Amino acid sequence: MFSIHAGVSAQFGDDDGLACFFEQPGSFLHVDQYVVDASDVVTAFAIRFQCVAEAGLQGSWSGTMAYNAVPSTPHEGYYLYRQNGALSGFGNDNFLTYLGDLSSNILANPIVGMVTTSDGGGYWMVASDGGVFALGDARYFGSMGGSPLNRPVVGMAAAHDGMGYWLVASDGGIFAFGDAAFEGSMGGLPLNRPIVGMASSTSAGYWLVASDGGIFSFGGATFHGSTGGIRLNRPVVGMAPTSDTGGYWMVASDGGVFTFGDATFHGSTGAFTLQAPITGMDPTADDSGYWLGASDGGVFSFDAPFLGSLGGQGLADVVGVVS
Repeated sequence: MFSIHAGVSAQFGDDDGLACFFEQPGSFLHVDQYVVDASDVVTAFAIRFQCVAEAGLQGSWSGTMAYNAVPSTPHEGYYLYRQNGALSGFGNDNFLTYLGDLSSNILANPIVGMVTTSDGGGYWMVASDGGVFALGDARYFGSMGGSPLNRPVVGMAAAHDGMGYWLVASDGGIFAFGDAAFEGSMGGLPLNRPIVGMASSTSAGYWLVASDGGIFSFGGATFHGSTGGIRLNRPVVGMAPTSDTGGYWMVASDGGVFTFGDATFHGSTGAFTLQAPITGMDPTADDSGYWLGASDGGVFSFDAPFLGSLGGQGLADVVGVVS
C-alpha cells in the first residue's frame, strides 16, 4: 500500500462542483490495490479516500473507487457472478473485486445480469425484478425495482458512453435509463420463445435474443442472422457482440456456439458431455477468442487464456461470465 498526498485534487459529485484538496487535515487518498502487466507497468488500481471540505465549507466524502490506469489496455481476465451477487475475478480483471459485491446483502430477487464499464472501473448488476446495483465508476440511472412487471427481467446492456443502460424482460419489454434511448421492444407482441438476453450496438441500438436463437434488432443494430426456425439441440442462453458490433455470437446451454456477421468461430462444447449447463459467454477484447461459463462455475476457454474457475465447489447458481 502507498499513499498520494500534497497538492492532489479530485472532483466528487455531479453538480456541486466541489473539489477536494487532499492536503486538508483529515483527508487522505490511499492506493490499496493495483494491477501490473508483464512489464511491471501499473494498468489498474483501486483507491480508498476521505475528503474533508475546505475551510468555511461543511461536509466530507469517503469511499472506494477503481480505475484502469491505461484505458486502452485490453482486459486480461474475466469475472464469474452468481445469483446472490457474489463476484469472483480471474486474471488481470480481479482488481475490481476490491469494490465488493452484493453477496453480503439480502436480495429480494436473484441477480440475472451484469455489465462492466468500458474503462473496467465498475459494473452494474440487475436482478429479476429490475433492481439495478451500480458499483465503482458505474453510475446509477434508475431501475424497475419496486415497479410491477409483466414478466421478469432477464438481462441488461450498457450504452457505449457509460451514461445509460437498458433492461430487458422475458417478454421482450425494454426499459431504458440515462441516455440509453428506447428504440423499440417486443413487449406486447407474440414470441415463439422467451427472450433470454440482449446486447448493445455501437450504432445506437440493441439486439434481443430468444431461447430459440431468434434475433430482434432495434435502432442502429444490424441484423446479421439468427437460428430462429432452426431446430436446436439445446436452447440459446445468451449472446455477445463483436467489438465493432459487426456481428455476434450466440451460445446454447450445451455450449454450442453460433456465429453471425464478423464473429469468428473458435470452438464449442456442443459435442461434449457437461456436468452443468452453460449460462453465458464473453469474448476477448480483440475478438480473438471467448470464454463460456457454466452454472457450476466451470469455465471453457477457446483461443482465450484459461485463468481459473469456480468448478468443483458444488455451485449451481453461477449466472454468467463477463470481462
